[in-house]
Amino acid sequence: MENVAKTDRRILRTKQAITKSFLELFSEKDFEQITINEIAERANVNRGTIYLHYSDKYDLLDKCIEDHINELISLCTKRENPSVSQGMVQDPKPIFDYFHDNFPFFSAMFSNQRVFLFREQLLNFISVNLMDKMKKPDNQPDIDLELKAQFMASAFIGIVEWWIRHQMPHSTQFMADQVRNLFENNQVYPANK
Repeated sequence: MENVAKTDRRILRTKQAITKSFLELFSEKDFEQITINEIAERANVNRGTIYLHYSDKYDLLDKCIEDHINELISLCTKRENPSVSQGMVQDPKPIFDYFHDNFPFFSAMFSNQRVFLFREQLLNFISVNLMDKMKKPDNQPDIDLELKAQFMASAFIGIVEWWIRHQMPHSTQFMADQVRNLFENNQVYPANK
């Protein structure tokens, strides 16, 4: 039993080293120029170890994106509070904290123009989440909910992308407050009364 826990930690450390090396390379050069050999050398592992965990660099990129999207979903799920009335704005600060804490990943994703998959997955996640939040019984909106969700999700991603590309010039709390105000002013959520 003790051996299993050690193995799991070793595997986790190895995967973290591979991911870290990949993201460092990703921020330095175009994705197509990155090789498994470079990732392995930087992570101080052999090629076989990388292939043990990932089928190729595309799989590694997909897994990185998937892990971060899943973590964002988990954060949003944890923030759901049944005692808060339906549709009220919840504090987006944990989301900005997550972006801040994982700056190397998000910086690499937003700075590399070839990574449309990440932006598309993030846009889809946010727009679906917004659509769920905006659905209210007995409410006939002037604007189609799907269009409104797409608009606000695109705006949110644009704000996050700007913030990350400019080296996070404002605190996570400031960003969370600004986004909350924008959402309330655009009637995505009703203002707290």
